[in-house]
Amino acid sequence: MKNSIKFVASAGLLALLLASCGNKNTIADKTLVVGASPTPHALILEAARPAIEAAGYTLKIVEFTDYILPNLSLQDGELDANYFQHLPYLEDFNVKNETDLVSALAVHFEPLGIYAGKKSSLSQVATGDRIAIPNDNTNGGRALLLLAQEGLLTAKEGTAAKGIAVTLDDFDNTLYQLDIYQTNAEAVPSALGDVAFGVINGNYALSAQVTDSILAQESSESTAALTYANIIAVKAGNENEAAITVLKEALTSETIRDYILTTFGGAVVPVFA
Repeated sequence: MKNSIKFVASAGLLALLLASCGNKNTIADKTLVVGASPTPHALILEAARPAIEAAGYTLKIVEFTDYILPNLSLQDGELDANYFQHLPYLEDFNVKNETDLVSALAVHFEPLGIYAGKKSSLSQVATGDRIAIPNDNTNGGRALLLLAQEGLLTAKEGTAAKGIAVTLDDFDNTLYQLDIYQTNAEAVPSALGDVAFGVINGNYALSAQVTDSILAQESSESTAALTYANIIAVKAGNENEAAITVLKEALTSETIRDYILTTFGGAVVPVFA
């Protein structure tokens, strides 16, 4: 069925997309091309497909398994929108890559969680334990703050004022002298067999099917829930295009709210009104 076609994007496949789709640079047609992480983003988009089609649009979902290509593809015009990131990450990406992307809508929050690795309880933490965390600025800062929330690190004076712009130097690590292993966010689940614990983004925990081993997580009512809500990103100036309005209306329906609440077991929380 043509409306259920998906693509798993890689460097090679992007070249194919370029050749087959051309550089759209416009969303005036009746086809919405949206990049998304497989879980939960692509699943949520699938749940919104009937409403999008009822509005007279065709939805094509391009699945990505990294955090770089979907923004580059959006900037280049190969995508009309993407759905995989939170605003702090997007803003940091814009600065580092000279892109001009903006948020059109906040959809959901994925609490960052501490997951069991070699140890099944945080009470088992011991001196020198290795803990894997994401290595990007925003999620890495959140991970360190979550470890401090659970008493594995101690925030130094003045750390709170920095928000997520924290590094390990902002924490006292003498209690357990933890070995903090930083790696790509998507690689943390695969590292669980080699570390005591891992701090994992909700979408990667869902993809790796490790949500039942969660030991602690950010509160869904915290400041983080608002700051790190996952967004629909578009090129600046396209926020109110007709196609994007259709996408936003489809994703903020009661149908999608109910779908999120009943499908992901608390690992994904809707944030729209």
